[in-house]
Amino acid sequence: MTRRRKPIALREHARLRSPETDHVLVNVSVGPSGEAIALWSSAAGREALTARVTEPSGASFPVTTSPHGVRARVIAYAPEPALDLTVADLRLAHCHVQPLPGDRMLFVAARCRLGSEGAEPNAMIVTADGQVERTGVLGDGIEHVQTTPAGKIWVGYFDEGVYGGNGWHAGSVEPVGAAGMVRFSARLRPEWRFTNGADPIEECYALNLSGETAWSTYYSRFPIVRVDGDRVTSWPGTGSAAQAIIVDGTRCALLGGYAADRDRLLAGDLTRGHFRAYQLILPGNRRLPGNAWVIGRGPHLHVFADSVWYRLDLDDLH
Repeated sequence: MTRRRKPIALREHARLRSPETDHVLVNVSVGPSGEAIALWSSAAGREALTARVTEPSGASFPVTTSPHGVRARVIAYAPEPALDLTVADLRLAHCHVQPLPGDRMLFVAARCRLGSEGAEPNAMIVTADGQVERTGVLGDGIEHVQTTPAGKIWVGYFDEGVYGGNGWHAGSVEPVGAAGMVRFSARLRPEWRFTNGADPIEECYALNLSGETAWSTYYSRFPIVRVDGDRVTSWPGTGSAAQAIIVDGTRCALLGGYAADRDRLLAGDLTRGHFRAYQLILPGNRRLPGNAWVIGRGPHLHVFADSVWYRLDLDDLH
């Protein structure tokens, strides 16, 4: 792997227009057809949906639910606005939003508390007219949520979701995310859990769904794995941390790493084991902002900086 990094620029794909004058962007993700899924609310609503609690020790933790209901809207951009869904009383905090068949939306809170009366629901499916169709528990410590065209739900967990947090470690109940990566049905029930022998997931760093096939790289040795149906195939990869992965066959690229490597892009072929290093930049030779949302879907890398949607495809790397 070469140390020299060739600059490679993202290209502007679209701009996400706010549906209401006082609405701000709370979160954004990418659906199975490459559409941007944006969650909007008022500034006060965003504050409630992204709130944290600071303990006397100074440690800060995200809340699991908002203390009061928030009116929010979800717009699917493809790249023009398409599906528009309003939730009148959203309480799931730090939530991921993904589309499901039938113009439904899945909302999943990143944290989930287990108490004496059981686990609080941290997932809900909302119909196109804003009605809650179903609720469920997808576990604590959720880092990634992506859905497939058929409506399968893939979830990747960070370390607290794997080893236990928010009450999951206190009793005999195994964390939902103990496997590190779980596939759920559209009824919010687990139907498959990741296993990879001597290389278990300690923290799922990146998740990419290409059709019905899942790809991931994870801590600690950062292999690259493909899950096709229930079959897992693994490659050594780069051995480096990455926050996003894009794939096409055995070609792949990984974005990010620790500290100064957050804008590093490593591209290569899994069967050859050689990766070339790039520095990902915005148009105009601008640095990638640290608060950008970065998502891999199939061979496409999506980057959202404020309300500007940028893209990079594997075919752009040469």
